[in-house]
Amino acid sequence: MQKRLILTVSREFGSGGHVIAEALARRFELDLYDNNLLEHIAEEKNVGGDVLKRYDERPKNRLFSRTVRGYSNSIQENVANMQFDYLKKLARDGKSFVVVGRCSETILKGYEGLVSIFVLGDREVKRERIMRLYRLSAEEAEHMMARKDWERKSYHNYYCKGKWGDSRNYDLSINSSRLGIDRTVDLLEAYVRARMEDPALRR
Repeated sequence: MQKRLILTVSREFGSGGHVIAEALARRFELDLYDNNLLEHIAEEKNVGGDVLKRYDERPKNRLFSRTVRGYSNSIQENVANMQFDYLKKLARDGKSFVVVGRCSETILKGYEGLVSIFVLGDREVKRERIMRLYRLSAEEAEHMMARKDWERKSYHNYYCKGKWGDSRNYDLSINSSRLGIDRTVDLLEAYVRARMEDPALRR
């Protein structure tokens, strides 16, 4: 990959967004960042990565949190800001990479080569996928979908002005249930390559 490319993939739970991000990272030969961001941060900060991961992409608990002179006692907020800073440093250093979630379409807005994607899916298809992957009943899968999407929405909307899942905040929103995972990846790859090949479409 010679031209700079930053792919951000946000996703509904069960849509296969993470698998799609992994596939795009392979096709464009890019590093993928998700919760492994915290491993890099933990190494820099000399703290336990497993401890940080417990608070990854979790909404801030406003009841027990306070901010004084710009410093927050919320672990969730501090973990989020460490990830945002790490991603912006990668972008400032001219790196190309793929990142899953973490408000990245907003945090990295304005950097050259950014392409932001939101992956959604039909409820029934997502439920079946979650039932299969986690060996859950339909009721358990519905509960898990609702909880995970609430966490992602709450997390995102706390840190960003644009709303989670609003198509106006992304370059492309796509329903992975229509084509299936593999063909969705094919379509996204073609879109990204078209963006990269035309200087007028790079921003």
